Amino acid sequence: MAGGGGIGAIGPFPAGVDTPEQREEYDKLRRRVLWTLPSGLYVLGSRAGERRNGMTLNWVSQVSFEPKLVAVSVEQGALTHDLVRDGGVFVVNTVSREDRAIVRKFTKPVEVDEAARTLNGFAFHDGLTGAPVLDQAPAYIECEVRQTVDVGNHTLFIGEVVACGFQADEETPVLRMEDTRMNYGG
Repeated sequence: MAGGGGIGAIGPFPAGVDTPEQREEYDKLRRRVLWTLPSGLYVLGSRAGERRNGMTLNWVSQVSFEPKLVAVSVEQGALTHDLVRDGGVFVVNTVSREDRAIVRKFTKPVEVDEAARTLNGFAFHDGLTGAPVLDQAPAYIECEVRQTVDVGNHTLFIGEVVACGFQADEETPVLRMEDTRMNYGG
């Protein structure tokens, strides 16, 4: 999960930021500021047909009270993007702070072992929607996609909560971006 490095400075730029060097410096500043926004880390479960995946994700937010809607933003080139688009479902799996290493196991398409019911060695079960719920997730939120919004190189999938639950103590501290050395965004 790298944040915007290597793609060059992208505008708009404030007045006085005119040279390529100034734009690059401003872009670095902008990324650092955006990285300070509080953000959780999750494993997003997806499924289309018999294909399943789990992907580390940090752009998740509840966007409506009535109905209960959750939005996730997924990079358009990712396998998970295709599975959510084609399957119309996703599940947000929270991660315990004690399990922080798990998120690194879901940065690339996973190996699914149907016989063992594992994703990259982590036990899962199919939720109500058929999307994979990690057995060790402290909590999960299953959603059916109600709307998609193209947002640059990502798609915002807005899903209605159709099932959710705790699988551990409700007070289990969940992982946040600042608990790791990872950053994504900006």
